[in-house]
Amino acid sequence: MKYLLLCCIEEARWNGLPAGERDAVMRDYRAWTERLHQSRRHYGSAQLASPASAMTVRQRNGKPFVTDGPFAETKEQFGGYHLVECKDLDEAIALAQAIPTLRVGGTVEVRPVLEAFEGVGA
Repeated sequence: MKYLLLCCIEEARWNGLPAGERDAVMRDYRAWTERLHQSRRHYGSAQLASPASAMTVRQRNGKPFVTDGPFAETKEQFGGYHLVECKDLDEAIALAQAIPTLRVGGTVEVRPVLEAFEGVGA
């Protein structure tokens, strides 16, 4: 089954880390991703641009409504994602627990990926 590991961190917290610590986290991240890729369970990863570049799209009175920035109830923002193949949720959680940004205050949401929406593309 595929799982999406959604990585979040408070931007101010990340930017407040010393540059050397951020560099070490990213170096460990590259190594973690490379190991995952070599295991042949890795379908893709990407780092997202700053939340300041985000746009939020809604519909109001039947018309599109676009605002600057992300919509979030928390101070954490998505920083990136990993799409992985795992035998079960426990394995996906174990992978998430090894993500280097956890040690500097990040969080990871683990979510199963549905292969197709009912009636769409099936």
